[in-house]
Amino acid sequence: MSDTTEPFVSRSHSTWLTALACLFGGGALIGLTTNIAKYAGEIGLNPLAFLFWSIMGASILLLVFTVMRGEIPPLNTRSLEYYLIAALVSVAGSNLIFFSAIPHVGAGFVALIIALPPLLTYVGALALRMEQFSMLRAFGVIAALSGAGILAAHKFSAPDASVFWIMIALCGPVLLAIGNLYRTLRWPSNASPSALAPGMLIAAVILLGLFSLLPNYSLTVSVEKTLPISIIVLQAFIFAGQFLLLFLLQKTGGPVLLSLLGAVGAVVGVPIAVFLQGEAPPEGLVFGASLIGLGVVLVTWGGIKIRKGTKKTAI
Repeated sequence: MSDTTEPFVSRSHSTWLTALACLFGGGALIGLTTNIAKYAGEIGLNPLAFLFWSIMGASILLLVFTVMRGEIPPLNTRSLEYYLIAALVSVAGSNLIFFSAIPHVGAGFVALIIALPPLLTYVGALALRMEQFSMLRAFGVIAALSGAGILAAHKFSAPDASVFWIMIALCGPVLLAIGNLYRTLRWPSNASPSALAPGMLIAAVILLGLFSLLPNYSLTVSVEKTLPISIIVLQAFIFAGQFLLLFLLQKTGGPVLLSLLGAVGAVVGVPIAVFLQGEAPPEGLVFGASLIGLGVVLVTWGGIKIRKGTKKTAI
């Protein structure tokens, strides 16, 4: 009996540690990304060019990593559909919204609302009958959305508020939530996380390149100074790690741990914005962030209880 149980426990423990490392590592990189995007705007990089070239760099890095592991991103009708739609909602659309909004609403505000997608994902999963209803998780969703509402209300009431950009920024979490649901529902069979990540980023590069064909959008980056190029290279490495860890976490930790990525990103991103970038703390920060944090905890705790109940029923 012990011969079969101990390896199982060991594997479970190892998988849990891997998922936890992906959670904290990926969340920290998300927090860094929001602040680097703000700094990039301050040195003259336009959001589309910065996003395009850094995503291209990340896709090359991940593709090399994947090939070195002896894997190749799958290329068939199902996987191509997966890359394009996942890239649109999880990478190109959502990040372009965030990068464009940061100069107008602040990196701290964006870092906080990035904690919302898992809660919106739960609502979507209920609607699609992917999740069973839980009163605990429902209270969590209400608490978190109330916290976001408080932060947004304070933003709207500020003298220099840009209503347009606040509304645009709040669309980003919705796209990320759609991406969470889509990637779960349409994950190509027998595909590894490290193989899917570069495929999604390459698709995002193509979509951003097409977007640049619209009037008044450009991918031009000045090469006269080394700082803009250095920031793009740095962000390319951050994106490579961020999206690889996201896919690994989705595969090893499931939606419960994945739901905490945004919260970890907020914990890292808001202090950097306030203490290193000199941003004023968002109005209503303590109350709003507390409600968002409570919501994430309740949704996660409810998910753990559901999992435990499912395992007991199966046994």
